Amino acid sequence: MTDQPDELFSAVDSLLAAVDDGTVLPAPAERTRLREAAGLTEAAVAQALGVRVPSIQAWEAGRAEPKGDRLEAYRRLLDGLSRRYPAPATAPGTAADALSGSSGPDAPSPQPAVPATESAQPPTPTVPSAAVASSGPGTGAAAPGRPPHPTAPAHPTAPATAAGQPAPATPATAAGDTPAPTPEFHGPAHALPGQAADSDAPAAAVHPGSAPGTPGSAATRQAPGPAPRPAARRPAARKAAPGTSRTPSRSASAAAAPSTAPGPVDPRFAHGPLAVLDADDDGRVSAYCVGGLVLDVPAASLPDLVEWTLTEARLGQPRLHRSGKDADPLVVLTESACVRYGLPPKLTDEERLAGRIPDTHKAVRQLLKADWLLTRRGFGPWAWVYRPAEGSRRHSVHFCLPSWNALDSRYWGGAADLPPAELAHVLGTYATRVLTPCGSTAVTGLELMTALHPPTRAVRGEHGQWVSAPNPGALTEAVDCAPCEAPDGHPLLAHLPRFHERTPAEMLREEAYDWARPLTDEECMRPYLVGIDVNMAFAAAANRTVVGLGAPAHVHNPEFDPALPGSWLVDLSHVRLDERLPNPFTPDGEPPEGPAWYATPTVAYALELGYEVAPLEAYVRPGHGPYLDAWYTRLRDAYVATMADLGVTTGMAPEEYLAAMERHKSRDPQLALVLSAIKATVKGGIGKLRERGRSGWRPGERWPALDRPTWRPDIRAAVISKARVNMHRKMLATARATGQYPIAVLSDCAVYASAGPSPLDFLPYRDGKPLPGGFRVGVSPGMVKHEGTQSVLWAEGLREEYGDGLNLARYIKSGEITAPDAGE
Repeated sequence: MTDQPDELFSAVDSLLAAVDDGTVLPAPAERTRLREAAGLTEAAVAQALGVRVPSIQAWEAGRAEPKGDRLEAYRRLLDGLSRRYPAPATAPGTAADALSGSSGPDAPSPQPAVPATESAQPPTPTVPSAAVASSGPGTGAAAPGRPPHPTAPAHPTAPATAAGQPAPATPATAAGDTPAPTPEFHGPAHALPGQAADSDAPAAAVHPGSAPGTPGSAATRQAPGPAPRPAARRPAARKAAPGTSRTPSRSASAAAAPSTAPGPVDPRFAHGPLAVLDADDDGRVSAYCVGGLVLDVPAASLPDLVEWTLTEARLGQPRLHRSGKDADPLVVLTESACVRYGLPPKLTDEERLAGRIPDTHKAVRQLLKADWLLTRRGFGPWAWVYRPAEGSRRHSVHFCLPSWNALDSRYWGGAADLPPAELAHVLGTYATRVLTPCGSTAVTGLELMTALHPPTRAVRGEHGQWVSAPNPGALTEAVDCAPCEAPDGHPLLAHLPRFHERTPAEMLREEAYDWARPLTDEECMRPYLVGIDVNMAFAAAANRTVVGLGAPAHVHNPEFDPALPGSWLVDLSHVRLDERLPNPFTPDGEPPEGPAWYATPTVAYALELGYEVAPLEAYVRPGHGPYLDAWYTRLRDAYVATMADLGVTTGMAPEEYLAAMERHKSRDPQLALVLSAIKATVKGGIGKLRERGRSGWRPGERWPALDRPTWRPDIRAAVISKARVNMHRKMLATARATGQYPIAVLSDCAVYASAGPSPLDFLPYRDGKPLPGGFRVGVSPGMVKHEGTQSVLWAEGLREEYGDGLNLARYIKSGEITAPDAGE
């Protein structure tokens, strides 16, 4: 018996060795807590570890574990975070639950560690259901319904949060709106505050429909009880009549839409990113939120509505980047809500052309009288109402008016005509997966770049105070482009004679393909023309594209470096390629005739084809990086997730994928609208990098967009150049393997003559596997889908009528000619 303790200790040591052999990771819940405490997004961790976001999600959910070098790297990351952000001692059970992996409904949400220089966020008190139903969800300590940001600095003069977030920028729009500056420290005046939910949600999260009596529970809208007197200028929400339901009827897709509000919810934004307001015949206004929640809106005027949104509605979304800003709440007004708040239900022709109602309108005057401000665009289809920021706290609300054509049908389909609850579902899904809309899809796409890479970050100054500094890897300031990159009318070109037509040797002309050729006799013998379209072609081209981050440097007779972004004056007329393919160096597919300006991907492709290049001069950008990688990742994930909801998933066999694509839009028409908006966000965001002057602008004058760090025509050129080169590379691989050549190419669509009506009748698949380097059928960005099939007789008839200049790729989908492009 004397050696029994030794045996016991040895047994325990063996057990410990078996439990932790140096490769055991923290429990899944603790992994999530550590990442969120550090303000890291899933995309940032995935990029650092060289994996995709679903892998990080699987590791944090306990569905999978990393292996090999990634296991060691992930463990190193978690160990480092655990030293910086230990489990809070003020939340009993949190550390134990995290270590044990328990995450039941009664387990408290983990709190991020609060540095000593900032005051901790007080917990949100529990509110009786009657009070919530009658007075709205405002329960914060600092102000009803709007607790202070959990990372707000304690020191009143600190310009940034201790978590690394600089003070918010003065409100301005991504389209170039710049309101008057304020004395306080602010970030760059170009940035919009719109952000989308990611991983920065603080603790004590609540969610619509969670538990009766908590803010955000639909049940709280029905609880009887007396209403407390509301604070001044913070009108209380009306109590729902006993026994009546305030949850609207919704479509099947809206009812089963957990993806619109995933994971823990920031209590400041417990009701989601946005609300759609609608008024009934009695003038009662209801706010339809994400997840089916409906709130009564007691605001009697537009200024009261802004106050209610900021103090009681609990709308908004956490920032995407630790140095970014939380999204402003978005309020969508239906026609009846417009009338209720003194706005016209529709714009007159004059107002539509101006893009706004007059500043003398009664509703605008009410806002200005209440000390609210508007951007230079005034109150239009997308309006931004704000007050200057106070330190790190913002006071701003976005308005969207669908009846004023805020939701362009080219990108949002018929979303503007949806009932309020369904519109909230569509916009909420988009906001959760992409970003809270803050303008058109193009504006939102551009703002997403800034949200993922804020221009500034907070750093410690010499005396320990927080100061603003450029954020590495971001576009930190507005810079002038190179003269060859400037569009016509730019101030850099003011010296040119009027109506001067610039040559390729004077202007960088990187655009998408628009090329067609006549059918050969052999192709005329095939019965079908089949179009294939590259999924998210510009997003795929943005991935891993190194772009310039600063001003260009002008050099003469440089040695070409394919890793250096810039614009190069090169003569590629000596490159001879098969004429049955479009030339990769020009948008019209015709061979260049002499020296011309090209972006780096185009010149690098000439080297790849085996030709020598000797640039005459160049504008290069020594400071560079993969600025668009995170942008691509978020949009890719949004696209793939939405396609999966529509029944089209990754890993499908080609035949299965093509069959699913035939019916995916009819599976859920509302999600089909979200899908359309996501794709428009990609193209619009890239196009916005070279936004032109608007009405009233004269050539030679500066326009507001030039003052944005994100006005970068060189980045747009690099993405389009890479997309065109990618297209040519795949067409060349297909031609070499099969002898088949496209007869028409339009941007990301290519048309081939085929013996059958399916892409699989001409794409080279062997044993179910695609040709390496060629087109691949599938849902992921860069893969292709079936665009449309028409007969060869159809094509011959059109060309007889309109001539050989007709690009059949433009009409292959529907077969209808609405605006023939012959002769263009």
